[in-house]
Amino acid sequence: MRLPMLAAALALTVPMAPLAACASTADSPHAHAERAPVGTTGQAVLVNAQGANIGHVELRQGSTGLLIKIEASGLTPGWHGIHIHATAACEAPFTSSGAHINHGDPKQPHGLLNPAGPDDGDLPNVFAGADGKVNAEVFTTRARISTEGPGQWLWDADGSAIIIHANPDDHSSQPIGGAGDRVACAALTAS
Repeated sequence: MRLPMLAAALALTVPMAPLAACASTADSPHAHAERAPVGTTGQAVLVNAQGANIGHVELRQGSTGLLIKIEASGLTPGWHGIHIHATAACEAPFTSSGAHINHGDPKQPHGLLNPAGPDDGDLPNVFAGADGKVNAEVFTTRARISTEGPGQWLWDADGSAIIIHANPDDHSSQPIGGAGDRVACAALTAS
């Protein structure tokens, strides 16, 4: 059975983190006080556990968050957890990338559906079709590549990584929602 029109991109949204302050003006009643400069972009190669290039990740900074585009192949068909990890290191089995970014509160619980979460590295799952390909876009307000604005800065001294897991993330159980092994990695650095 074919899923209806996932073809171009699967758009998913991470719930917004509380903003430090909101401003109301005559021009824009919903203008947020804390915004990032728009337009910063980046990209990284996505590799599997054998070190083979299986796709890429593109990053685009928006004023209220980060748009992450993922194109990958060679994955097991089905849903896969995807997270932002603390270090730009992609040596298999990708544990060198550390835990999720969560610089503000290292004890923040995992899970988009966890009442006490999410942590800063949590993202929605992505889907690999029967051909093992993923074409998806995810958005998060908890990360940024701009030097200022809300969210964790991904291009700090040790960079960050996008990790794709073997299984779907249930978005609530600890520590990683049952997402399983790390099967693909993209090292995110400013260079």
